[in-house]
Amino acid sequence: MHSLRLKLILTFLVISVTGTLLTTVIVSRFNERALNEFIQEQEQAALVAELLAYYETNGSWQGAAQTAYGDVLPDAAEPKQNDPVPQPDSQEPGQSTPAQQAVRPPPFALADETGVIIIPNRQFQTGSVVPNEMLADGLPLAVDGVQVGTLLMYDEPPPRNPAEEAFAAKTNQALFIGALGATAVAIILAIIMSRTLTRPLRELAAASREMAQGNLQQEVPVRTKDELGELALAFNQMSADLTYANQSRQQMTADIAHDLRTPLTVLSGYLEAMEDGTLAPTPARLQMMQQEVDVLMRLVADLRTLSLADAGQLALHYEPVDIGELLAQVQAVYAHQAAQQNVTIEVKTAYSELIELDSARMRQALGNLVSNALRYTPAGGVITLAAAPTEDQKLQLSVADTGSGIPEADLPHIFNRFYRGDLSRQEGQGESGLGLAIVKSLVTAHGGEIAVASRPGAGTIFTILLPRASRP
Repeated sequence: MHSLRLKLILTFLVISVTGTLLTTVIVSRFNERALNEFIQEQEQAALVAELLAYYETNGSWQGAAQTAYGDVLPDAAEPKQNDPVPQPDSQEPGQSTPAQQAVRPPPFALADETGVIIIPNRQFQTGSVVPNEMLADGLPLAVDGVQVGTLLMYDEPPPRNPAEEAFAAKTNQALFIGALGATAVAIILAIIMSRTLTRPLRELAAASREMAQGNLQQEVPVRTKDELGELALAFNQMSADLTYANQSRQQMTADIAHDLRTPLTVLSGYLEAMEDGTLAPTPARLQMMQQEVDVLMRLVADLRTLSLADAGQLALHYEPVDIGELLAQVQAVYAHQAAQQNVTIEVKTAYSELIELDSARMRQALGNLVSNALRYTPAGGVITLAAAPTEDQKLQLSVADTGSGIPEADLPHIFNRFYRGDLSRQEGQGESGLGLAIVKSLVTAHGGEIAVASRPGAGTIFTILLPRASRP
Protein backbone atom coordinates (compact mmCIF):
# COMPACT_ATOMS: atom_id res chain seq x y z
CA MET A 1 0.00 0.00 0.00
CA HIS A 2 2.88 2.38 -0.68
CA SER A 3 1.42 3.47 -4.03
CA LEU A 4 -0.89 6.50 -3.93
CA ARG A 5 -2.50 5.27 -7.14
CA LEU A 6 -3.41 1.95 -5.52
CA LYS A 7 -4.76 3.76 -2.46
CA LEU A 8 -6.93 5.97 -4.65
CA ILE A 9 -8.24 2.98 -6.61
CA LEU A 10 -9.15 1.12 -3.43
CA THR A 11 -10.73 4.24 -1.93
CA PHE A 12 -12.88 4.89 -5.01
CA LEU A 13 -13.78 1.20 -5.19
CA VAL A 14 -14.79 0.95 -1.52
CA ILE A 15 -16.91 4.08 -1.77
CA SER A 16 -18.57 2.94 -5.00
CA VAL A 17 -19.23 -0.64 -3.83
CA THR A 18 -20.56 0.57 -0.47
CA GLY A 19 -22.88 3.03 -2.17
CA THR A 20 -24.03 0.39 -4.66
CA LEU A 21 -24.72 -2.20 -1.95
CA LEU A 22 -26.63 0.29 0.18
CA THR A 23 -28.67 1.37 -2.83
CA THR A 24 -29.38 -2.23 -3.77
CA VAL A 25 -30.51 -3.17 -0.26
CA ILE A 26 -32.69 -0.08 0.09
CA VAL A 27 -34.30 -0.54 -3.32
CA SER A 28 -34.85 -4.26 -2.68
CA ARG A 29 -36.53 -3.56 0.66
CA PHE A 30 -38.63 -0.84 -0.91
CA ASN A 31 -39.72 -3.12 -3.74
CA GLU A 32 -40.63 -5.88 -1.27
CA ARG A 33 -42.67 -3.48 0.78
CA ALA A 34 -44.37 -1.94 -2.25
CA LEU A 35 -45.21 -5.40 -3.61
CA ASN A 36 -46.66 -6.49 -0.25
CA GLU A 37 -48.71 -3.33 -0.02
CA PHE A 38 -49.98 -3.83 -3.56
CA ILE A 39 -51.00 -7.44 -2.86
CA GLN A 40 -52.60 -6.41 0.42
CA GLU A 41 -54.57 -3.63 -1.25
CA GLN A 42 -55.81 -6.04 -3.92
CA GLU A 43 -56.81 -8.64 -1.35
CA GLN A 44 -58.45 -5.99 0.81
CA ALA A 45 -60.45 -4.63 -2.13
CA ALA A 46 -61.58 -8.12 -3.11
CA LEU A 47 -62.43 -8.96 0.49
CA VAL A 48 -64.46 -5.79 1.00
CA ALA A 49 -66.43 -6.49 -2.15
CA GLU A 50 -67.06 -10.09 -1.09
CA LEU A 51 -68.13 -9.12 2.45
CA LEU A 52 -70.41 -6.36 1.28
CA ALA A 53 -71.96 -8.70 -1.27
CA TYR A 54 -72.46 -11.28 1.48
CA TYR A 55 -74.19 -8.75 3.77
CA GLU A 56 -76.41 -7.43 1.00
CA THR A 57 -77.40 -10.99 0.12
CA ASN A 58 -78.00 -12.25 3.67
CA GLY A 59 -78.98 -9.05 5.42
CA SER A 60 -76.67 -9.86 8.33
CA TRP A 61 -73.25 -11.28 9.18
CA GLN A 62 -74.63 -14.64 10.26
CA GLY A 63 -72.55 -17.45 8.73
CA ALA A 64 -69.81 -15.06 7.61
CA ALA A 65 -67.23 -16.91 9.66
CA GLN A 66 -67.92 -20.18 7.81
CA THR A 67 -67.43 -18.34 4.52
CA ALA A 68 -64.15 -16.87 5.72
CA TYR A 69 -62.84 -20.31 6.76
CA GLY A 70 -63.93 -22.01 3.58
CA ASP A 71 -66.90 -23.80 5.21
CA VAL A 72 -64.52 -26.04 7.12
CA LEU A 73 -64.97 -24.75 10.66
CA PRO A 74 -68.32 -24.29 12.30
CA ASP A 75 -69.64 -20.81 12.72
CA ALA A 76 -67.52 -18.80 15.15
CA ALA A 77 -65.20 -21.79 15.57
CA GLU A 78 -61.53 -21.18 16.20
CA PRO A 79 -58.53 -23.47 16.72
CA LYS A 80 -57.43 -23.75 20.31
CA GLN A 81 -53.85 -23.87 21.49
CA ASN A 82 -54.09 -27.42 22.91
CA ASP A 83 -55.89 -28.95 19.95
CA PRO A 84 -53.54 -31.29 18.09
CA VAL A 85 -53.13 -30.70 14.39
CA PRO A 86 -53.15 -33.91 12.38
CA GLN A 87 -50.05 -34.48 10.29
CA PRO A 88 -49.70 -37.19 7.64
CA ASP A 89 -46.73 -39.51 7.60
CA SER A 90 -45.50 -38.30 4.24
CA GLN A 91 -45.00 -34.53 4.40
CA GLU A 92 -42.29 -32.59 2.65
CA PRO A 93 -40.37 -30.06 4.72
CA GLY A 94 -41.78 -26.53 4.52
CA GLN A 95 -45.10 -27.70 2.99
CA SER A 96 -48.43 -27.15 4.82
CA THR A 97 -50.93 -29.95 5.12
CA PRO A 98 -54.59 -29.44 4.15
CA ALA A 99 -55.49 -29.54 7.83
CA GLN A 100 -52.89 -26.83 8.64
CA GLN A 101 -54.15 -24.73 5.78
CA ALA A 102 -57.72 -25.24 7.03
CA VAL A 103 -57.09 -24.11 10.57
CA ARG A 104 -54.99 -21.07 9.65
CA PRO A 105 -57.00 -17.96 10.58
CA PRO A 106 -57.52 -15.40 7.82
CA PRO A 107 -55.26 -12.29 7.81
CA PHE A 108 -58.19 -10.08 8.80
CA ALA A 109 -60.91 -9.76 11.39
CA LEU A 110 -64.49 -8.54 11.01
CA ALA A 111 -66.36 -6.65 13.69
CA ASP A 112 -70.05 -5.84 13.42
CA GLU A 113 -71.52 -2.39 13.88
CA THR A 114 -71.26 -2.72 17.69
CA GLY A 115 -67.55 -3.69 17.61
CA VAL A 116 -68.06 -7.39 18.39
CA ILE A 117 -65.74 -9.77 16.50
CA ILE A 118 -67.61 -11.96 14.04
CA ILE A 119 -64.73 -13.33 12.02
CA PRO A 120 -61.64 -13.85 14.24
CA ASN A 121 -57.95 -13.94 13.40
CA ARG A 122 -54.81 -14.42 15.46
CA GLN A 123 -55.24 -11.05 17.12
CA PHE A 124 -58.98 -11.07 17.92
CA GLN A 125 -61.22 -13.89 19.17
CA THR A 126 -64.85 -14.44 18.30
CA GLY A 127 -67.21 -12.44 20.47
CA SER A 128 -64.58 -10.13 21.87
CA VAL A 129 -65.26 -6.42 21.80
CA VAL A 130 -62.78 -4.22 19.92
CA PRO A 131 -61.86 -0.87 21.59
CA ASN A 132 -63.01 2.24 19.80
CA GLU A 133 -59.44 3.45 19.12
CA MET A 134 -58.68 0.19 17.28
CA LEU A 135 -61.96 0.39 15.37
CA ALA A 136 -60.91 3.86 14.24
CA ASP A 137 -57.82 2.30 12.56
CA GLY A 138 -59.97 -0.24 10.66
CA LEU A 139 -61.83 0.04 7.34
CA PRO A 140 -65.56 0.79 7.80
CA LEU A 141 -68.01 -1.28 5.75
CA ALA A 142 -71.21 0.51 4.75
CA VAL A 143 -74.36 -0.66 2.95
CA ASP A 144 -76.74 2.00 1.66
CA GLY A 145 -74.83 4.61 3.67
CA VAL A 146 -75.15 2.73 6.95
CA GLN A 147 -72.02 1.29 8.60
CA VAL A 148 -72.60 -2.40 9.16
CA GLY A 149 -69.12 -3.43 10.28
CA THR A 150 -65.39 -2.75 10.42
CA LEU A 151 -62.63 -4.68 8.65
CA LEU A 152 -59.47 -5.06 10.74
CA MET A 153 -56.41 -6.15 8.73
CA TYR A 154 -53.60 -8.06 10.43
CA ASP A 155 -50.23 -6.32 10.00
CA GLU A 156 -48.17 -9.05 8.37
CA PRO A 157 -46.91 -9.73 4.85
CA PRO A 158 -49.68 -11.32 2.81
CA PRO A 159 -49.07 -14.71 1.18
CA ARG A 160 -47.93 -14.59 -2.43
CA ASN A 161 -48.87 -16.71 -5.39
CA PRO A 162 -46.20 -18.17 -7.71
CA ALA A 163 -46.50 -15.29 -10.20
CA GLU A 164 -45.87 -12.72 -7.49
CA GLU A 165 -42.93 -14.69 -6.12
CA ALA A 166 -41.47 -14.88 -9.65
CA PHE A 167 -41.87 -11.11 -10.09
CA ALA A 168 -40.08 -10.40 -6.79
CA ALA A 169 -37.27 -12.81 -7.71
CA LYS A 170 -36.76 -11.18 -11.13
CA THR A 171 -36.69 -7.74 -9.53
CA ASN A 172 -34.00 -8.81 -7.06
CA GLN A 173 -32.05 -10.46 -9.87
CA ALA A 174 -32.14 -7.24 -11.88
CA LEU A 175 -30.88 -5.29 -8.88
CA PHE A 176 -28.04 -7.78 -8.37
CA ILE A 177 -26.99 -7.55 -12.02
CA GLY A 178 -27.15 -3.74 -11.83
CA ALA A 179 -24.97 -3.78 -8.73
CA LEU A 180 -22.37 -5.94 -10.49
CA GLY A 181 -22.41 -3.60 -13.50
CA ALA A 182 -22.05 -0.54 -11.30
CA THR A 183 -19.12 -2.16 -9.49
CA ALA A 184 -17.39 -2.93 -12.80
CA VAL A 185 -17.88 0.64 -14.00
CA ALA A 186 -16.61 1.91 -10.63
CA ILE A 187 -13.41 -0.13 -11.00
CA ILE A 188 -12.77 1.27 -14.50
CA LEU A 189 -13.48 4.84 -13.41
CA ALA A 190 -11.31 4.41 -10.30
CA ILE A 191 -8.36 3.31 -12.44
CA ILE A 192 -8.84 6.22 -14.85
CA MET A 193 -9.33 8.81 -12.11
CA SER A 194 -6.39 7.57 -10.04
CA ARG A 195 -4.14 7.73 -13.08
CA THR A 196 -5.37 11.24 -13.90
CA LEU A 197 -4.80 12.44 -10.34
CA THR A 198 -1.42 10.83 -9.79
CA ARG A 199 0.11 11.77 -13.15
CA PRO A 200 0.85 15.40 -12.14
CA LEU A 201 2.22 14.16 -8.82
CA ARG A 202 4.54 11.72 -10.59
CA GLU A 203 5.76 14.54 -12.82
CA LEU A 204 6.35 16.76 -9.79
CA ALA A 205 8.23 13.96 -8.03
CA ALA A 206 10.45 13.39 -11.06
CA ALA A 207 11.18 17.11 -11.40
CA SER A 208 11.93 17.34 -7.67
CA ARG A 209 14.45 14.51 -7.95
CA GLU A 210 16.14 16.35 -10.81
CA MET A 211 16.32 19.50 -8.68
CA ALA A 212 17.80 17.50 -5.81
CA GLN A 213 20.58 16.41 -8.18
CA GLY A 214 21.40 20.04 -8.97
CA ASN A 215 19.30 20.59 -12.10
CA LEU A 216 17.33 23.54 -10.73
CA GLN A 217 15.72 24.62 -14.00
CA GLN A 218 12.69 22.32 -14.17
CA GLU A 219 9.19 22.85 -15.50
CA VAL A 220 6.22 20.51 -15.24
CA PRO A 221 3.15 20.78 -17.50
CA VAL A 222 0.08 22.46 -16.01
CA ARG A 223 -2.73 20.09 -17.01
CA THR A 224 -5.63 21.37 -14.89
CA LYS A 225 -6.91 24.55 -13.25
CA ASP A 226 -7.62 22.96 -9.88
CA GLU A 227 -5.38 22.58 -6.81
CA LEU A 228 -3.01 20.27 -8.73
CA GLY A 229 -2.68 22.92 -11.44
CA GLU A 230 -1.94 25.53 -8.77
CA LEU A 231 0.67 23.20 -7.30
CA ALA A 232 2.31 22.79 -10.72
CA LEU A 233 2.34 26.57 -11.24
CA ALA A 234 3.85 27.11 -7.79
CA PHE A 235 6.51 24.47 -8.50
CA ASN A 236 7.41 26.07 -11.83
CA GLN A 237 7.64 29.49 -10.16
CA MET A 238 9.80 28.03 -7.39
CA SER A 239 12.09 26.41 -9.95
CA ALA A 240 12.40 29.68 -11.88
CA ASP A 241 13.13 31.62 -8.68
CA LEU A 242 15.74 29.10 -7.56
CA THR A 243 17.37 29.16 -10.99
CA TYR A 244 17.46 32.96 -10.94
CA ALA A 245 18.75 33.00 -7.35
CA ASN A 246 21.47 30.50 -8.22
CA GLN A 247 22.50 32.52 -11.26
CA SER A 248 22.45 35.69 -9.18
CA ARG A 249 24.58 34.02 -6.52
CA GLN A 250 27.10 32.91 -9.10
CA GLN A 251 27.13 36.36 -10.65
CA MET A 252 27.41 37.99 -7.24
CA THR A 253 30.34 35.75 -6.34
CA ALA A 254 32.07 36.69 -9.58
CA ASP A 255 31.35 40.40 -9.02
CA ILE A 256 32.64 40.29 -5.44
CA ALA A 257 35.78 38.52 -6.59
CA HIS A 258 36.20 41.13 -9.32
CA ASP A 259 35.64 44.07 -6.98
CA LEU A 260 38.04 42.61 -4.45
CA ARG A 261 40.69 41.73 -7.00
CA THR A 262 41.17 45.26 -8.34
CA PRO A 263 42.11 47.04 -5.07
CA LEU A 264 43.99 43.99 -3.82
CA THR A 265 46.02 43.93 -7.03
CA VAL A 266 46.88 47.61 -6.62
CA LEU A 267 47.83 47.15 -2.99
CA SER A 268 49.84 44.04 -3.73
CA GLY A 269 51.73 45.77 -6.51
CA TYR A 270 52.61 48.80 -4.41
CA LEU A 271 53.68 46.65 -1.44
CA GLU A 272 55.90 44.41 -3.56
CA ALA A 273 57.51 47.42 -5.24
CA MET A 274 58.13 49.11 -1.93
CA GLU A 275 59.47 45.89 -0.44
CA ASP A 276 61.87 45.46 -3.36
CA GLY A 277 62.93 49.09 -3.14
CA THR A 278 61.63 49.87 -6.61
CA LEU A 279 59.22 52.47 -5.28
CA ALA A 280 59.68 54.71 -2.28
CA PRO A 281 56.76 54.92 0.19
CA THR A 282 55.88 58.54 -0.56
CA PRO A 283 52.82 60.23 1.01
CA ALA A 284 51.05 60.28 -2.39
CA ARG A 285 51.55 56.56 -2.88
CA LEU A 286 50.46 55.78 0.65
CA GLN A 287 47.38 57.93 0.12
CA MET A 288 46.54 55.97 -3.05
CA MET A 289 46.92 52.71 -1.12
CA GLN A 290 44.65 54.08 1.59
CA GLN A 291 42.02 54.86 -1.03
CA GLU A 292 42.09 51.26 -2.20
CA VAL A 293 41.76 50.10 1.42
CA ASP A 294 38.76 52.42 1.77
CA VAL A 295 37.18 50.77 -1.27
CA LEU A 296 37.66 47.36 0.31
CA MET A 297 36.27 48.54 3.64
CA ARG A 298 33.22 50.05 1.94
CA LEU A 299 32.56 46.85 0.02
CA VAL A 300 32.84 44.74 3.18
CA ALA A 301 30.57 47.14 5.07
CA ASP A 302 27.97 47.00 2.27
CA LEU A 303 28.04 43.22 2.22
CA ARG A 304 27.64 43.09 6.00
CA THR A 305 24.67 45.46 5.86
CA LEU A 306 22.96 43.30 3.25
CA SER A 307 23.66 40.08 5.13
CA LEU A 308 22.20 41.52 8.34
CA ALA A 309 19.13 42.73 6.44
CA ASP A 310 18.65 39.32 4.84
CA ALA A 311 18.86 37.63 8.23
CA GLY A 312 16.43 40.10 9.79
CA GLN A 313 19.13 41.19 12.23
CA LEU A 314 19.67 44.73 11.00
CA ALA A 315 19.40 46.77 14.20
CA LEU A 316 17.56 50.09 13.90
CA HIS A 317 17.88 52.78 16.56
CA TYR A 318 14.67 54.78 16.44
CA GLU A 319 14.57 58.39 17.56
CA PRO A 320 12.44 61.44 16.77
CA VAL A 321 13.89 63.03 13.63
CA ASP A 322 13.21 66.35 11.95
CA ILE A 323 12.90 65.44 8.28
CA GLY A 324 13.94 68.87 7.04
CA GLU A 325 17.10 68.73 9.14
CA LEU A 326 17.80 65.17 7.91
CA LEU A 327 17.60 66.26 4.27
CA ALA A 328 19.80 69.27 5.00
CA GLN A 329 22.45 66.96 6.51
CA VAL A 330 22.47 64.80 3.39
CA GLN A 331 22.74 67.94 1.24
CA ALA A 332 25.71 69.17 3.27
CA VAL A 333 27.58 65.86 2.96
CA TYR A 334 27.49 65.94 -0.86
CA ALA A 335 27.64 69.73 -1.35
CA HIS A 336 31.38 69.79 -2.07
CA GLN A 337 31.22 66.93 -4.61
CA ALA A 338 28.19 68.55 -6.26
CA ALA A 339 29.99 71.92 -6.51
CA GLN A 340 32.96 70.24 -8.18
CA GLN A 341 30.61 68.75 -10.79
CA ASN A 342 28.67 72.02 -11.13
CA VAL A 343 25.48 70.27 -9.94
CA THR A 344 22.97 71.92 -7.62
CA ILE A 345 21.42 70.01 -4.69
CA GLU A 346 18.11 71.49 -3.50
CA VAL A 347 15.96 70.66 -0.46
CA LYS A 348 12.20 71.13 -0.65
CA THR A 349 10.06 70.18 2.31
CA ALA A 350 6.94 71.46 4.00
CA TYR A 351 6.95 68.61 6.52
CA SER A 352 7.31 69.98 10.05
CA GLU A 353 6.42 66.97 12.22
CA LEU A 354 8.93 64.71 13.89
CA ILE A 355 8.97 61.09 12.78
CA GLU A 356 10.61 58.15 14.52
CA LEU A 357 13.26 56.40 12.44
CA ASP A 358 16.95 55.48 12.45
CA SER A 359 18.48 58.75 11.28
CA ALA A 360 21.91 57.22 10.52
CA ARG A 361 20.46 54.43 8.38
CA MET A 362 18.08 56.81 6.57
CA ARG A 363 20.97 59.22 5.88
CA GLN A 364 22.84 56.24 4.46
CA ALA A 365 19.91 55.34 2.19
CA LEU A 366 19.38 58.92 0.98
CA GLY A 367 23.13 59.37 0.61
CA ASN A 368 23.34 56.33 -1.68
CA LEU A 369 20.56 57.79 -3.83
CA VAL A 370 22.26 61.21 -4.02
CA SER A 371 25.62 59.59 -4.78
CA ASN A 372 23.98 57.58 -7.53
CA ALA A 373 22.31 60.72 -8.93
CA LEU A 374 25.62 62.64 -8.96
CA ARG A 375 27.15 59.96 -11.18
CA TYR A 376 24.55 60.46 -13.91
CA THR A 377 23.67 64.14 -13.63
CA PRO A 378 25.67 66.34 -16.03
CA ALA A 379 27.07 69.78 -15.23
CA GLY A 380 24.35 72.34 -14.74
CA GLY A 381 21.91 69.69 -13.53
CA VAL A 382 19.80 69.71 -10.39
CA ILE A 383 19.22 67.10 -7.69
CA THR A 384 16.15 67.69 -5.53
CA LEU A 385 15.55 66.24 -2.06
CA ALA A 386 11.90 66.54 -1.01
CA ALA A 387 9.58 65.40 1.78
CA ALA A 388 5.79 65.60 2.05
CA PRO A 389 2.94 63.87 3.88
CA THR A 390 0.52 61.63 1.97
CA GLU A 391 -3.23 61.20 2.34
CA ASP A 392 -2.84 57.69 3.79
CA GLN A 393 -0.78 58.89 6.77
CA LYS A 394 2.64 58.15 5.33
CA LEU A 395 5.78 60.18 4.75
CA GLN A 396 7.02 60.51 1.18
CA LEU A 397 10.71 61.16 0.57
CA SER A 398 12.00 61.66 -2.94
CA VAL A 399 15.34 62.11 -4.67
CA ALA A 400 14.98 63.47 -8.21
CA ASP A 401 17.67 64.37 -10.71
CA THR A 402 17.87 65.81 -14.21
CA GLY A 403 20.40 63.25 -15.39
CA SER A 404 20.52 60.79 -18.24
CA GLY A 405 17.77 58.56 -16.87
CA ILE A 406 17.54 54.77 -16.76
CA PRO A 407 16.57 52.58 -19.74
CA GLU A 408 13.15 50.97 -19.33
CA ALA A 409 14.63 47.46 -19.63
CA ASP A 410 16.88 48.11 -16.63
CA LEU A 411 14.23 49.51 -14.26
CA PRO A 412 12.98 46.11 -12.94
CA HIS A 413 16.54 45.10 -12.01
CA ILE A 414 18.19 48.19 -10.58
CA PHE A 415 17.63 47.08 -6.97
CA ASN A 416 19.33 43.73 -7.62
CA ARG A 417 22.76 43.26 -6.16
CA PHE A 418 25.70 43.94 -8.46
CA TYR A 419 23.33 44.75 -11.33
CA ARG A 420 25.05 47.01 -13.80
CA GLY A 421 22.85 47.85 -16.74
CA ASP A 422 25.21 50.69 -17.63
CA LEU A 423 28.81 49.62 -18.09
CA SER A 424 29.91 53.07 -17.00
CA ARG A 425 29.05 52.06 -13.43
CA GLN A 426 31.97 49.68 -13.30
CA GLU A 427 35.57 50.29 -12.39
CA GLY A 428 37.01 53.69 -11.79
CA GLN A 429 34.05 55.16 -9.89
CA GLY A 430 34.26 53.27 -6.62
CA GLU A 431 30.87 51.76 -7.27
CA SER A 432 30.29 48.29 -5.84
CA GLY A 433 26.87 47.68 -7.42
CA LEU A 434 25.30 47.30 -3.97
CA GLY A 435 24.15 50.86 -3.32
CA LEU A 436 20.53 50.58 -4.50
CA ALA A 437 20.19 47.10 -3.00
CA ILE A 438 21.23 48.56 0.36
CA VAL A 439 18.74 51.42 -0.04
CA LYS A 440 15.90 48.96 -0.57
CA SER A 441 16.97 46.84 2.42
CA LEU A 442 17.13 49.88 4.72
CA VAL A 443 13.74 51.18 3.57
CA THR A 444 12.17 47.74 3.98
CA ALA A 445 13.65 47.45 7.47
CA HIS A 446 11.79 50.67 8.34
CA GLY A 447 8.55 49.12 7.10
CA GLY A 448 8.56 51.30 4.01
CA GLU A 449 8.54 50.94 0.23
CA ILE A 450 10.69 52.37 -2.55
CA ALA A 451 9.83 52.93 -6.20
CA VAL A 452 11.58 54.44 -9.20
CA ALA A 453 10.36 56.26 -12.28
CA SER A 454 12.65 57.27 -15.11
CA ARG A 455 12.92 57.97 -18.82
CA PRO A 456 16.17 58.15 -20.79
CA GLY A 457 17.19 61.76 -21.12
CA ALA A 458 14.45 63.00 -18.77
CA GLY A 459 15.97 62.24 -15.37
CA THR A 460 15.09 59.83 -12.57
CA ILE A 461 13.04 60.07 -9.38
CA PHE A 462 13.28 57.64 -6.46
CA THR A 463 10.28 57.74 -4.09
CA ILE A 464 10.34 56.35 -0.53
CA LEU A 465 7.13 55.83 1.48
CA LEU A 466 7.55 55.45 5.23
CA PRO A 467 4.85 54.81 7.86
CA ARG A 468 4.26 57.77 10.21
CA ALA A 469 1.91 56.27 12.80
CA SER A 470 4.10 53.61 14.40
CA ARG A 471 7.26 51.60 14.09
CA PRO A 472 7.18 48.46 11.84
